[in-house]
Parts: sequence; C-alpha cells; structure tokens
Amino acid sequence: MTEYRGGFDPATCKPSPYRNRSIEENLELFQKMRAGAFPDGSRTLRAKIDVTSPNINLRDPVMYRILRATHHRTGDAWCIYPTYDWAHGQCDSIERITHSICTLEFENHRPLYDWFIRELGIYAPQQIEFARLNLTYTVMSKRKLLELVRDRHVSGWDDPRMPTLSGLRRRGYTPEAIRAFCERIGVSKYDGTIEMQWLEDAVRADLNKRAPRVFGVLRPLKVVIDNYPSGKTEELDAVNNPEDPNAGTRKVPFSKVLYIERDDFREDPPKQFYRLAPGREVRLRWAYFIRCESVARDPATGEITQLHCTYDPATKGGNAPDGRKVKGTIHWVSAAHAVPAEIRLYDHLFSKPDPDDVPPGQTYQANLNPNSLEVVQGYLEPSVAAAAPGSRFQFERLGYFCVDSKDSRPGRLVFNRTVTLADTWAKIEKGQKQP
Repeated sequence: MTEYRGGFDPATCKPSPYRNRSIEENLELFQKMRAGAFPDGSRTLRAKIDVTSPNINLRDPVMYRILRATHHRTGDAWCIYPTYDWAHGQCDSIERITHSICTLEFENHRPLYDWFIRELGIYAPQQIEFARLNLTYTVMSKRKLLELVRDRHVSGWDDPRMPTLSGLRRRGYTPEAIRAFCERIGVSKYDGTIEMQWLEDAVRADLNKRAPRVFGVLRPLKVVIDNYPSGKTEELDAVNNPEDPNAGTRKVPFSKVLYIERDDFREDPPKQFYRLAPGREVRLRWAYFIRCESVARDPATGEITQLHCTYDPATKGGNAPDGRKVKGTIHWVSAAHAVPAEIRLYDHLFSKPDPDDVPPGQTYQANLNPNSLEVVQGYLEPSVAAAAPGSRFQFERLGYFCVDSKDSRPGRLVFNRTVTLADTWAKIEKGQKQP
C-alpha cells in the first residue's frame, strides 16, 4: 500500500489491483472483516477517492482495519476499528460541533475531513487549525506525558508538575489565570514555544487579588525574645489582603518564642543583605522591631539552633515613635501556636527550557529535573488550621500555596507551592556567585 500510494510525487502513485472490485464483492469482504474471518492486518477498507491527488491523504485512505483489541466500552464485540480521519468528521457531526479545533498537522487532513462529510451528506462542522501550545520546561505531547506517568517520574496525571488541567488545578492555578494566559498569548498559525514565566505571571496576577495573606515558615529557625514576658500572648492585627480593602483583618498570636525563616538570618551578612544579623535591628511584620543579641549553636555540629533577641515595646505595629528606620521586614510564626504542615515545593519538571535538547542517543527524559519536588516540614499561623482542600493563600514573602486536594486532611495539612514570589535578595545573591 505504501509503495502504491507513492511519496511526495503523485506521478509515482498507481492504483491498487483491488481498486475496481464490485460493490457486491466489497460488501461481502467487509462483512467477513466484521465477522472476524480474516487475521489482524490482512485486510483494510479504503475510500475510493483520487490515487494521484497531490494531497497524500486523499489517495484512497484507509477507513477500517482489523484489530483484535479489547475496547474499554464495547469489550471484544468488534474486531474492526475506524481510522481517525474516517471517524473524526462523523463524531463532530453527530455531536453538532460547530468548530472542530485542531493543531497545524491536521491542516492537510481537512480536505479529507470535508470529503467524507460531503459524501455522507451529514451536518458539516468547520475544522480550523492553529499552532499547538508549547511551554518551556515541560512537554505537551500526550505520548510523552503518558511515559512520565507510566515510568513513575510523576505521581499521576494530576501531579502538580504536569501541564494537565488536573495537575494545574491541584497545584493551585485558577481558571481565571489560565484564561488570562490564553488571552495574552492568542492563537497563531506558526509553531512556537511560550515562556513558562507568562503562565506563572498570569496566576500571580490573579492570586494577588484574591488570595488571603498568612504567615508560613518553611525552614524554621527559633528566635527567643529575652525581654518579652514569659507566658504572655498577645494578638496582633494583620491585613488579609492589601489589594482588597474588603478582605478585612485577622488576629495573629505573638509570644516570647518565634520561628523565622533560616534564610532571613546571616551571621556574617554580605552587602545588600538587610535582614537579621548580629547587632542588627529588623521589623517583624505587623509586630515589633527586634535586635539580634546572640547566637546559640549545637555543640556537636556547630549549627545555629536559635537566636536570642530583644524587642522594643514602643514599636508595636511595625513603626518606631522616635522615627528610626530599619531596612528589613521579615515574617514569623509564634512557636506556641504554630500549625505544622507538609509543604511541597514544586519547580520546573525539566532542567532545560527545551526538554528535547539532548545529546545523540538520549531522550527528553535525560533532562528531567531531579529537584522538581522538595518536601519540607514547616509551620503556619493558626488561622489556616481548618483550611479546606483547594484553598489558596499567599505565604507572605514566599509565594502562593494551595491546600492539596488529595493528601491533605484534618490534623495533617499538605500544601503545594503554586508559584514563588519575586525574591530580590535571591537574585542579588545569585548574581554575586557568578564567576
């Protein structure tokens, strides 16, 4: 069949020796195909169109082939199956599809799509083709995504690293963010690849308007405020969302022992690091100014285990009556009220923008990012203790996070990182490390 249908040159084509069989003979053979009289692959039913057409899809294409395979709905009732080109237009017509949207590789299939519908005399949808959506740092091919699931590189089709709707939903993406992204990139007749950053920007813009702010500490470092009264707890007012005046405020407990992010302290701070350091004063968000007085270490490892600080009671709310300024503001969680949570930090699934950029002999899987998922045990403020699966929050200064819809349950909170926030110091530090 391949030889007779020819290649790009229609002049090399020639008709099948069976092309001029009678209608009666064709019907008899087709009934035998349906009844299972022939082995797999030994017969096909072809449309009689134009064997010399410049469009290879019109050169007497296959409509049915023999395949003894169990169907997920009809079981083993059938041993013949229609080809995609033959079934496509009929399915669209039966379902009253107005516009059948396809990717560019189906553009030269459209004449066959239209031919079948016209010859059958059925309702005719319109097929329209445009470029496939490709994103950096991931793959969009269903075959490749199936391989990732089958080979257990991801936990399933709804793994938050997957570019599937179920994966994006579980990661915390909103329908509005995805629609805004699609509106921004538009449609095209030219193949291209969209930067993942555009999708991330879309969800940041959407969640910035709707996600309530909370405090979360992912890599905790204990802070003891030596001059704060032991046993005292006070509730401080914190704004839920500065972008939404109607979001109101919440109460955040404050006490003598706190957790801060380990990255918010440097014993020997470099230039442009404005967070906590020995002898330095910073602002605790919605709370007080604190100053680091000393550092405690693990005798065995030398690792810093806690900081001893003092606070200024006059700076409650985050400002000093004497007008002194601090350059750094950091977030915190009261240790006595902290809610433990598992935090899953998701990154790009692949380490290169183009996963197919591999040396000869390797596949796209060679570029899988070994650090695409990091799991940490952190602490959150108590207001999120009863958060429902799917709830979205901004962990102040860290990013947007979503309560996992499958693994989170009362008493065991699991959060998925949707997207990070911009970290000015991280960019500075990365630049300083360049040779």
